Amino acid sequence: MRRPSAALILIASLLSFLMACPILAGPIEDSTKAYLRGDYKTAYQLIKPQAEKGDADAQFILGFMYDEGKGVPQDYPEAAKWYRRAAKQGNKAAQHNLGLMDDHPETEKWYRRAAEPGNAAAQSNLALTDDQSRGVPKDPSETEKWYRRAAEPGNAAAQSNLGLMYDEGKGVPRDYAEAVKWYRRAARQGNAKAQNNLGVMYREGQGIPQDHVLAYMWFYLATSRLAALDKEDREKAEGNRDRIASMMTPSQMAEAELLAREWKSKKER
Repeated sequence: MRRPSAALILIASLLSFLMACPILAGPIEDSTKAYLRGDYKTAYQLIKPQAEKGDADAQFILGFMYDEGKGVPQDYPEAAKWYRRAAKQGNKAAQHNLGLMDDHPETEKWYRRAAEPGNAAAQSNLALTDDQSRGVPKDPSETEKWYRRAAEPGNAAAQSNLGLMYDEGKGVPRDYAEAVKWYRRAARQGNAKAQNNLGVMYREGQGIPQDHVLAYMWFYLATSRLAALDKEDREKAEGNRDRIASMMTPSQMAEAELLAREWKSKKER
């Protein structure tokens, strides 16, 4: 079984791969263009021979097509086969995606191979794997290390999770100011979990001066992106928004909603 968010991560991996390799030669370039315009049959016909010849980039794309069921029936074992061939040749996107396959017995190994050279998504997922004891012993210092390595260059999920570690004092000394710093960085990128948690910090005055207007603003933003949250986090964000609203005057709520709309407008430009 794969994680619910894996499809989005896989798409992001492919797009990152394409942006990192703007000039691809011959069949791989043509296959990539066909894939992006939705002509998966042509993409498959072009990429399969290159993958069979041993081209790691082609193997990654072919694995991705089997993973998503694009141009071929969805087949996770077949996807893993092609990812593994590309991963063994050092393809970082393949190593990352192979790690995403939860039923794969070597999840941690492939995440680590992609993470050590600097793949932020793999670093964040390696930390999450350790944090949730998936495949490796729980080690808070390792978890913090990998979250930080992904968070510092800008990975929002890692920033949010690193903030949570400091917020809860889990594996690190509790430090609300440090939690606020990382929540804010992730929240400014639109991470709904971080927005909700930053709202809590403003509501409670933890690591930052108490401010109900800003608390409501961040709760409002978090609940405007409910699709990005699972059921439990969605209920938390909605509950936080409604509780703080009961403590505010109508003018304060209007101010907070205006701030939220202005923030969203700037973000969307």
